[in-house]
This record gives sequence, C-alpha cells and structure tokens, in this order.
Amino acid sequence: MHAKLSILSAALNGKLFTDEMTRRMYATDASLYRDLPLAVAYPKDDEDIVQLIHFAQQQKIGLIPRTAGTSLAGQCVGSGIVIDTSHFLNKILHLDREKGTVTVQPGVIRDELNRYLKPFGFFFGPNTSTASRAMIGGMVGNNSSGSYSIVYGVTRDHVEEIKGFLSDGSPVHFKALNEADFVQKQQGNALENVIYRQFATELTKEEVQQEIRTHFPHPEIHRRNTGYAIDKLLEMKPFSPHGKDFNLAKLIAGSEGTLMLMTEITLHLDKLPPKHEVMLAIHYENLENALRSVTTTMQYKPRAVELMDKKVLDCTKENIEQNKNRFFIQGDPAAILMVEIGADTKEEALAVADKMVAALKEKGYGYHFPYLFPPQSHKAMELRKAGLGLLSNIKGDKRPLEFVEDTAVRVEDLADYIADFDAIMQQKYAQYPVYYAHAGAGELHIRPLVNLKTAAGVQEFRDIAEDSALLVKKYKGSLSGEHGDGRVRAEFIPLMLGEKNYELLKKIKYTWDSNNIFNPGKIIDAQPIDVALKDVYAPVAKVETLFDFSETDGILHAVEKCRGSADCRKPHTAGGTMCPSYMATKDEKDTTRARANILRDFLIHSDKKNKFDHAEILKVMDLCISCKGCKSECPSNVDMATMKAEFLYQYYKAHKVPFYVKAMANIARLNRLGMLFPALTNFFLSNKYTSSLLKTSLKVAPQRNLPLLAKESLTKWFATKVAKPQRFGDLPKVYFFADEFTNYNDVEIGKKALLLLGKMGYQVDIPQHVESGRAYISKGLLKEAQALANQNFDLLAGKITAATPLIGLEPSAILTFRDEFPRLVSPEKREKAKEMAKHVYLIDEFLAKEMAAGKIDKSLFSTEKKQIVLHGHCHQKALSEVKYSHEILSFPENYSVETLPTGCCGMAGSFGYEAEHYEVSMKIGNLVLFPALQKIENQTIIAALGTSCRHQIADGVGKKAFHPVEILWEALV
Repeated sequence: MHAKLSILSAALNGKLFTDEMTRRMYATDASLYRDLPLAVAYPKDDEDIVQLIHFAQQQKIGLIPRTAGTSLAGQCVGSGIVIDTSHFLNKILHLDREKGTVTVQPGVIRDELNRYLKPFGFFFGPNTSTASRAMIGGMVGNNSSGSYSIVYGVTRDHVEEIKGFLSDGSPVHFKALNEADFVQKQQGNALENVIYRQFATELTKEEVQQEIRTHFPHPEIHRRNTGYAIDKLLEMKPFSPHGKDFNLAKLIAGSEGTLMLMTEITLHLDKLPPKHEVMLAIHYENLENALRSVTTTMQYKPRAVELMDKKVLDCTKENIEQNKNRFFIQGDPAAILMVEIGADTKEEALAVADKMVAALKEKGYGYHFPYLFPPQSHKAMELRKAGLGLLSNIKGDKRPLEFVEDTAVRVEDLADYIADFDAIMQQKYAQYPVYYAHAGAGELHIRPLVNLKTAAGVQEFRDIAEDSALLVKKYKGSLSGEHGDGRVRAEFIPLMLGEKNYELLKKIKYTWDSNNIFNPGKIIDAQPIDVALKDVYAPVAKVETLFDFSETDGILHAVEKCRGSADCRKPHTAGGTMCPSYMATKDEKDTTRARANILRDFLIHSDKKNKFDHAEILKVMDLCISCKGCKSECPSNVDMATMKAEFLYQYYKAHKVPFYVKAMANIARLNRLGMLFPALTNFFLSNKYTSSLLKTSLKVAPQRNLPLLAKESLTKWFATKVAKPQRFGDLPKVYFFADEFTNYNDVEIGKKALLLLGKMGYQVDIPQHVESGRAYISKGLLKEAQALANQNFDLLAGKITAATPLIGLEPSAILTFRDEFPRLVSPEKREKAKEMAKHVYLIDEFLAKEMAAGKIDKSLFSTEKKQIVLHGHCHQKALSEVKYSHEILSFPENYSVETLPTGCCGMAGSFGYEAEHYEVSMKIGNLVLFPALQKIENQTIIAALGTSCRHQIADGVGKKAFHPVEILWEALV
C-alpha cells in the first residue's frame, strides 16, 4: 500500500501525508473515538478530489471528509484516507447580493464568512459554539445549528445548492428542481439519474410515506439529525403538492459525508440582526423551574434561550478566562436561562424583556433577573459557549462525556423529558448529570460521568446510551439535535426510525455509494458505540515527571484535558493569543490539540521505557512557542508550555542536549560572565564578523541583532548608588526582583522602575535572589530550573508577604513565581511556594491596585496630552491581565491609551532569534502587531512589557517600544 500511496501523492496537486505523526494527529476529533487513518490528504482542487475517489474505489478504502475536526460524534474518525479540505479549499467564491446568497468552498470558517459578509449587510445565522473555527463543509455535513436556531434555523434551511462528486467520480450539482426538471433528471443511466429515479420510486409509495411520518421525529422538532433527512424530501414536490421544489442539497445537509464529496456550497443568507439586544440572565433555585419556564420565554419570540446548570457554572469559577465573565451572577443559582431579545431600538427590546420578566414572576419562576447589554452580554454568553471544554477539567478518570448530549424533544416536553432522564440516572446509575445549552430549541446537552478506562465503565456507557435512546423514542424526539449520528449514535438509528425506514436509508446509501467509500460506518452499518473508544486503554503505568502534575493526577490526565474542541485553530482575525504558530502556518500539527493528541498517544501506546523518546513528539512540539495562551484561552486550560518543558526534559534523558540549546538556556550565566568586560562583550556581539560567528554557532538568525549588555548590572548600580540612601522612615516597603533580562540588558528600565517607585513613596529593596530560570524552563533543562526555584524560595521565604510583596518588570520572569515555581520546587516547599506566589506581582499589577486604592498621587504626573498604544505580553495575558498596564498608563490625566488587539509578537524569548524559527516568528508578528504599528503616527508612544516584544517590534517595524514604567518615569513632573 505504501508504494500505491506514493504514486497517489505524486499525482495530487495538493498534499498527501503518510507519516506516523500526521496519522496520529488525525486519528481523533472532538469525540470519544480514535481510529488511525491510512493517510491524510490536503486536496487542492477538483482534480484532486476525483483522484482520491478513483483511488478509494480501486483499493476499496474509505474517504473521511474533515474540516476543523470539531465533531463530537466521531464523524471525522476513520481508518481510510482523511480528506482535510481546510488547507486549500477555503475560499469565498461568489456573493450574489440580489439573491442574498453566497457560494463558498467547504473550508471557509463560519465567523470568517460573517466578517466578510458584514459590510454587505448579510450574515449566515447558524452559530455553533465552535464558530470561530468550525467550517461550512462540516456545518453542512452535520446540519449544524447553534444558539440562534429558534430564529435562523439550522444549516439545512440555508443550503441552496451543492456541487461536488459522486462515488464514481462524476460531477454533480444539486439544487432546487421544478417538477419537469425532476422528471428530466430521472432520464439516463448515469449515477445521478439512478439516484433521482430511486427517490421518485420509493417516496411515491404510500407505505413508505406512512413509515416515515410514523417513526421520524415529531415535525415540530426543528433540530433533528437522526439518519438521512428523507422526511424533509417528503415535504417537497412532487410528494407534497404545496411543498417547495425538490432539492437533494437538503439531503446532503446532515449526511455526514457519506453520500458525496462537496467542493462548493451555496447558502441563503439573512440580513444582519437587529442592532439592539438585551439579555436576561434569569437565575433559578432549581433546574425544573428553569425548564418549565422555557415555554413562557418562547412566547416573547427571543433570539436565543440558553441554559447553564450549576455544574457548568461551578466549572467557570476555576477557569482563568471565564471567571472574568461571572460578573452578573448573584448567589449560587441551580440554573441560569440566558434569554436574548433583539429589536430595532433599545426601548423595544427592553419593553419585551419587561413583559417577559413580569410573566415569569407571576408564575413564580426565577429569583434574579439581571439585564445585560453588549459587550457584557457577549462576555456572559462566553460562559455558555465554553461549557464543552470547561467540563473536561473535572479531576480523575470519571468524566462528563458527550454521548447522550444531543437529544432534542418538543419544548413543551423538555421538562418532563429531563425529569424522566434524571430519574433514570439517579435511580439506576446514582448520577446527577450536567445539563446546558439550547433550552429554547428543546435540546439540552447532557453529560453523564463515566469512566471509559474500565470494563464496567464501558458497559455503563452503553447502558446509559440505550436507556437514553429508548426515552427519546418515547417522546418522539431526535437522538441527535445538531451534532449528528457519527459513531456514537448511528447504532441506534434502527431503533429510533424503525427497521423499514432504516432499510430504506441503506438502499439510499448503497445506491449512491455501492462500495461504501464515503465515510464508512457513519449513519449506515455502524459499529457498536463502544468500539474504537480512544479512552479505553490497558492500564497505563504512572509517568514520573519533574514538574508536579498532582493537580491532575499526573501528566497523562493533564494532556487528556484536551478534548479536541479546537479552540486553538481559530484564525488571528478571531482575536486572542492561542495558538500563534497555527495562526501563521495553518497546519494542524501546530495546534495545541495536535500536540496534545501526539503526546497522549505516545504516553499511552509507546512500548519504550522512556515514553517521551519519540521524534514525532519533538517535531509536533517544535513550533510551540510557550506563549501560555492555551493555559487561559483553552476552555480546558491545557498548559502546553509546561508539558513541552517536561517533554524536552524527558527527551534529553535519551538524547544529548544540543550545544546551542545549552547556550540559550545558560544565557543569564553567559551574560554574567560578559559583565566582567561589558565593552569587550558588546564589541563581539555587535561587530559584523564576530557577531556572525556567534550567530552561526548559536544557530541565531543572521537578520537578528544580539541584545547588548549594560555598562553595569542593575544590582550593582542599586547597591552602590541607591540602596543605602533609601533606607529611611516608615514608607511601605516592596521587594524588587532584578530578573536576568533587566539586570544585564534592560538596566536603564530597571533603574527607572526603582526610582519611580521611590518617587511614588515606596521603600524599595532588591533582596538576595538568583535568576528566574525562564530560559532553562523553556529549553527543558528542568533540573537547573528546579535548583534556581529552590534557591529563590530559600532566599525569599519569610520576606515576601502581603505587606512586603515581590514585584518585577519582565512578565516571563516574575510570573515563574506564580506559575512554574510552585510545581517545580522540592515537594516539601510546594505549599509555602504557593503561598508566596500570592504576593508576587508584575509591576503593572502592583501599581494599578495601589492607584485604585488612592495610594499614589496623580499630581506627581504631567497633564500634557500623550497618545499611547499598548501591546500586551503573552504571559501577562495568560497569568495576569493587560488591563493593569492600560490602567497605569492612563493614570496621568491626559494620557490616552489604546490596547491593541494583538496576540503573540512572535519573538517568544529565544524562539524568534533561532534561524530555523525566524520565518515563522516574523509571520506571527505580521498577523496583527506589525500592521497595527505601521499605521500609527510617529508621535504615538508604543508600550510593550516584554523585552522580547520590544526587540521584535524594533526588528519588525523599525520603531522603539517602551516599557510602561519608562513612560510613567518620563511623565513625572
């Protein structure tokens, strides 16, 4: 097969991957399943699609279509060739403003499409929680919907036309056909003609029509994806005289790639929603009242009615990013309904909201009714959207799993259905599941807790799934409301739709695809739901690590927190930091998800004693720049930077540490030696010839300038010129951490920070300490980093308190005290290290809090007008907040500050200096930061906390950036 795949690869205009790393990356999606594919293809055009179809027919293998891979039901998992259309087939082809339609390729991201459409007054309504990376091809395949489905319907409602290829490689164009055209399409012997004849024959039969109407979900349930949508075809002409024209594009929506491969999709669009909205975040004392009240809320025609139960709400307390969005929560509600009302004016929206609240109060529903407006309402909705990832943070092997989470019933039946389900779960399984999501559409995401790593847990998984299916059948509901059948529900389609309907679905499948090459095992002839589960493994030996991963019961559980939701695949236009390298390369291997998948796979399946000793892990980790964006932006708080450091440490146990890695890790020691003769050192660093030799030996990009040393270190300057005169009075005392970057390179900034603190009325001392070890951590030399962490703890223990905090300038250095040190120090020091971490601050944090408390005199600063743009540091965004920098820079009366919507600058410590990473580093900078800075006027001041950020800005746009303390120092009068 390898030789045949090589021939196929040579024939494609796109790419074909057969390597172990890529295959393992694509073995999973966001579901519970794992199946190692034969290969992964990135088709570039129609010719490639046809080549792949012919190859699959010849070799009798499956083709598994995939876009962002956010499927929760396992649609994107299979043993054949995965066809990833996201890489090349991602263009918006045509907008017809008169018809209100747009034609796109399957790899177009939903939110990107809407950004394109907005200036024209249109948008595509279905809005999955994954809309920042979910793609139109996947949304059509799954018939996706989202929180606004009660207004804008599901994807099927918007699909007008689909172009692509059938299983024999013939092109096809499905669209609405009048009755004459429908008859014409039945003439001939091409596969397309056979397909139309089959529907004309089968759907005309009265007994077939009766079976469909009897056993398919209740027609009032709009969100229904169980099997093929033949019930929707029955509503069309000629089978329903008053129906719409026959259109097989509607059948393709929800068919999960089992009938054809799509290349173009034409969608009906909506006009932009009303300009004004109000969200009611209705608090309830119990879940039943929340569900009973949905019918009341629906009477007021809301745009969305979304539910969060207590378990989801509790998860948001522990998430760094989502905890900020809990501002509207009062007390400890058992559930919250988030009801969004839209109108042309704010007054109209408020009037409807007031009427709704009055009706709810009259019926005794709810105890708190806060009104939220944009942008606060959008932040509140982020809580709901983050539910999938947040739930994966539960500790241990028993997890809230997504296998009965997609059931839909009539809204009128929702409360009774959930009561019945709850009774089954409590009485039979002693469980209290998680409930959240689309209450207004009669669909709640339900997450029972199951341990799939035991035989008993797998049996419980199957039993709950069967009980759920039977209960849904009782209410004539849909087993899938939006996530599709995939692997997790397809086994139950005969039960849900009846054997006769299922036989008809099989006839349809094998007429379209006689050799079963299109996504085999989905919808038709599915394997049992407990086959190929990715969490079912033989007992795994505990992996010993240097970092303390006890919070997650070990590194394996830490990496398993990644559930594949692919938040790390969002483009730079979506905002945020995670994941910078993916934003630049658009390669799956450069996502946090891919790194987690590969690491987890080898930790579980490797036969080596050192399970980290795999070149595939090294390769997939290569472009992780340790920005820590995933630690806060990933709903599961997957901390890939720490796992990369641990991996490198373990990997180097089996491999020699490269010279340049050692040199970069020891940069503080080298600088300390260089400070013996700083002028001479700077000569070698800056001279054209000597610096070139240094760069070559250290594998530094020739385009970079090596950072120069100051004339004397900050600690030496402080000890000889400042320390003694400042020891007086009862001034509040702070300790200053002279990190390795400030102490040797950015000494002038350090001086200004110390003097600024003195001017503001603080007694400052630089205590005895050693370097932060940031370079050692990033390079995986954890023993050296651990020694420094222990030294710093011993030197600073007893000094750092709430009254005498430790503050620092460089985010990546000072924040090691909060982030890595408590997990890196010796076990006996960990609890005290955690306590010390509470009193360690970035200088921006410290000053912002002091300013807010009125402890700093505003009259110290100039009233002159200044314009400032601020770029935040990645570690600051992940472990603190950029708002503190914004606040201190805004403290002088007439200083106007704009925080740029930038992610990572691309330098990331030594990453951007390295020759092999220079191109990616500059690509990252060019995504948002460089274009934003190129637009600003020369008199505007650029502020950036990180030393690497300031160097990247100098190299990227030729402008000087200043640390906020430099700007405040210059503002003193």
